[in-house]
Amino acid sequence: MADILIVEDDPEMGRLVTDFMEKEGFSVRLCRAAEDALELFDKEHFGMVLLDVMLPKMNGFETCAEIRKKQDIPILMMSAMTDEESKLLGYETGADDYIDKPFSVRVLTAKVRALMKRNRTDEQGDIISGQGITLDAVSRRVTKDGKELKLNAKEYELLYYFMQHQGEALSKEDLFNAVWGCDCFTEPSTVSVHIRWLREKIENDPNSPGIIKTVWKVGYRFGEQK
Repeated sequence: MADILIVEDDPEMGRLVTDFMEKEGFSVRLCRAAEDALELFDKEHFGMVLLDVMLPKMNGFETCAEIRKKQDIPILMMSAMTDEESKLLGYETGADDYIDKPFSVRVLTAKVRALMKRNRTDEQGDIISGQGITLDAVSRRVTKDGKELKLNAKEYELLYYFMQHQGEALSKEDLFNAVWGCDCFTEPSTVSVHIRWLREKIENDPNSPGIIKTVWKVGYRFGEQK
């Protein structure tokens, strides 16, 4: 098992990131093609993935979706595509975070450490229930009324945080700091986007939510007020 799998087709960039991660104490595997990386997932387990978007055949978005079918681990996308639509597509296909190229290796390291820390915290959790939803933080399995829900990484982390604070009014800032981290360089506006996606999967009527309710001038609340 390696700590990090890097999928990067640019030899110079791949070597640079690999060398730096190894100097930081991580064990690393480097692949130049998505197809090679996906084959590795059938044989090995990794702590997280650093995934380039512009790959030669299968692109990073397609690769991210395929990785999610194999292992539920943190995925950090790296790309020169810095437009909002590309970033939202990355999150929608299962990425945990997104870093723009060119990037500072110090910022990259901070993101890697934050993602790995949150993943370890999740693995130490237990089973939480509320509003007909059951979340198993060890297996990261979520069910509603006995039916399994397919959540991407950030939707899962949002739901986990909500369920740990049932009945509490939580601000967007609270949610952003808890799920993305106060040292994260993602835009805080992404909270609203992910809550909309989460509502589409857990609410009977996403247009009239009864599980994650909007609290006027505050933020959101999971379940009934305490």
